[in-house]
Amino acid sequence: MARILITEDEDSLRMFVARALRMDGHETHEAADGAAGLEKLGEGSFDLLLSDIRMPVMDGIELAHRAAADYPDMKILLMTGYAEQRERAEDLMTKVVDVVSKPFALPDIRKAVAQALAS
Repeated sequence: MARILITEDEDSLRMFVARALRMDGHETHEAADGAAGLEKLGEGSFDLLLSDIRMPVMDGIELAHRAAADYPDMKILLMTGYAEQRERAEDLMTKVVDVVSKPFALPDIRKAVAQALAS
């Protein structure tokens, strides 16, 4: 299956998403902020970056811009619970597959990831 990096500053949500994606057979790696996520991206090849938009140190918008520039073949899927953050991601829509609204249920995130990987 796919190798996925999850960047999310909320520990419980990050663990929930990682566990859900492992249930689908994916290999997951995790980071608590965008800077740590960018560092992890340099450690190996990933099929998908699944990132929250609003995080400390480096937000998901900056992470997505850098990831798209450095790893153009990697799919990017963003998550946010804030409407204004979703609007901030508009300039990324040619680089990201989608922006998933929080809160989401387990089947929702699994479906969004499957669709992102298939795109």
